[in-house]
Amino acid sequence: MRQNEGVTVYHNKKIFEKIISKTKVYLAIIAILMIIICAYHIGYLIPSIIIYALIVGYAYWTNNKGKEELTEHIKNLTFSLDKVAKIALVNSPFPLVIAETNGNLIFRNTKFNEEFANIDINNYLNEILKDVKAEIKNNDKKEKIVDEVEIDKKIYKIYGEYTPLKDEYVITIYFMDNTKLVNLEKKVEEADNYIGIIMIDNYDEVIQRIQDEEKPQMIAKIEKSIYDWASEFNGLVLKSDRDTFVCIFEKKDLKQIEEKKFEILDTVKDEKLFEKMQFTLSIAISNEGKTNYEKYKSAGATLDIVLGRGGDQAVVRENEKYYFFGGRTQELEKRTKVKARIVSHALEELITNAKDVIITGHNNPDIDCMGSAIGIYKLAKTLGKEAFIASENYSNGLEDFMESISEYEEYNGVVIGKNEAISRISDETLLVVVDTHKQTYVEMSELLNKTQKIVVIDHHRRSTDYIENATLTFQEVYASSTAELVTEIIEYTEANVELTEFEAEALYAGIMMDTKAFTFKTGVRTFEAAAYLRKCGVDIIKVKKWFQSDLKTYHKISTIVGNAETVHDSIAISIYSEEDKNANVVCAKAADELLTINNITASFVIGKLGEKVCISGRSIGDINVQVILEKLGGGGHITLAGAQVEGMNVEEVKQELIKHIDNYLMSC
Repeated sequence: MRQNEGVTVYHNKKIFEKIISKTKVYLAIIAILMIIICAYHIGYLIPSIIIYALIVGYAYWTNNKGKEELTEHIKNLTFSLDKVAKIALVNSPFPLVIAETNGNLIFRNTKFNEEFANIDINNYLNEILKDVKAEIKNNDKKEKIVDEVEIDKKIYKIYGEYTPLKDEYVITIYFMDNTKLVNLEKKVEEADNYIGIIMIDNYDEVIQRIQDEEKPQMIAKIEKSIYDWASEFNGLVLKSDRDTFVCIFEKKDLKQIEEKKFEILDTVKDEKLFEKMQFTLSIAISNEGKTNYEKYKSAGATLDIVLGRGGDQAVVRENEKYYFFGGRTQELEKRTKVKARIVSHALEELITNAKDVIITGHNNPDIDCMGSAIGIYKLAKTLGKEAFIASENYSNGLEDFMESISEYEEYNGVVIGKNEAISRISDETLLVVVDTHKQTYVEMSELLNKTQKIVVIDHHRRSTDYIENATLTFQEVYASSTAELVTEIIEYTEANVELTEFEAEALYAGIMMDTKAFTFKTGVRTFEAAAYLRKCGVDIIKVKKWFQSDLKTYHKISTIVGNAETVHDSIAISIYSEEDKNANVVCAKAADELLTINNITASFVIGKLGEKVCISGRSIGDINVQVILEKLGGGGHITLAGAQVEGMNVEEVKQELIKHIDNYLMSC
């Protein structure tokens, strides 16, 4: 308001100055004309002086009178504006307060006094002024204030600005009651639909193993459990296939489901409900998409992650983030090999239609990764295609194995580095990624953008940063190792793949390493794959030598085991403090060794790997180390997992690990 007053006064002064300026010009012109007249007739001199004096006197009188009238007008206008401004402040429809940033209140309007009559508003004002003062300290410029504050269960939108006044700042704040709008937005948000897909993981396996007369009763029981669960949370469930359901929940109801940790996962496994068989569910729910159909498609993609993680869990996709529930039980081994046979034929066709083949694995490849790569290489060569294995950074655990490769002439030049791999790959190249599905874990991730023909073969639980543009994905978390999956592919391919003794040993070694000599995560199909390789002439003693540690490494492992401490009575944690480029291998072996100790159900070993901190986790199956290390950016399986953490030191990682272990056990 005062700004408008200033503009008006300034404008009137300008007009007055223009009038005076014009009067001076007129007087000058009259003086010049009279001088000319007097030059011709000197007798007109005295009359001219008298007349000019009268004109000047009149001009002076009229100008003074105009100035007085203008001044009076400005006074009246200023008084009127001040009066209007004061009335507007006092009778503002919004609560308004003027205060100094030191907390001194200058003015509060009537609406402010009425609105906060029964509330101790000073604490709220002090907090607001404190925040403003801190903002002024960081930025000394005049700034507008837009904020939101909750006062006595009401939400107020705060508008205002502050201006300097001597050593303090004066701040004018308007309080606008935004409660109805916020509640309406919240109500609309809570009513947002989430579309989900529920799948019975082991439907075919269970149905095949029960009597025909029991099937209808068993199916009815599990369907009733699903319908009752959805009804409890005001959801809608529709059966779309014999083992698949589509569900719809509102956001407010889904939050209750999450708070109860998707209890339906445990309900369907209740032995009292299913005395002869145990069903498990995979649930994927999403709200991403503008339409319900887009949300359904997003839920379908999320279901792939659930199944890739072994099933028996729920995943909620919301705002491009994934929230996991369940997944604490062992993966169920699939008893049918139909998928392996289909994948084998599809891969054979992709290799046949490709110009050449490049195989790569994860960072710091282990023997499972390299053995699987050799198996795919052999398949490609059998089909008459040029093939290469792209790898250049391997740990000391592979030194003996890599020396064995160099002994075979047919493998000279097969293992290539990054630069050569990038120069060889083209749009017609088939890129096969083995033993990982995470984009960030691929050793030569640059290759992923060089071709559209990508095949992924992996046995780890699927994470959220998986390779999305793969032409073919063979990811089975029930498998002991990627070498097991590659062995099945070779076994069922139509091409007659004749594995050499070394190639069979490479695949056999991969299975041995990931199963810890057939003691962990070993199923029927694991032994079937091992038997197939054994027929190809595996020398078990030679394979065993690849796993032998030197005396120095064994001493490191012994020291790590000796320095271990336990949390929650049965979980061992130890730190490998030496600077070692092969720290991940040493940590893995030490974690394995810790599990041989009585009453230890899980072990974690932390080491420094360059600028990163690596963690190896092992379990006998009672604790899901994959779920724990996933919180630190890692992954793996229930009994075997790992992670690499950046931006933290070893001790900080240890404390974070203990925190996630505590949270895991609390949620069990």
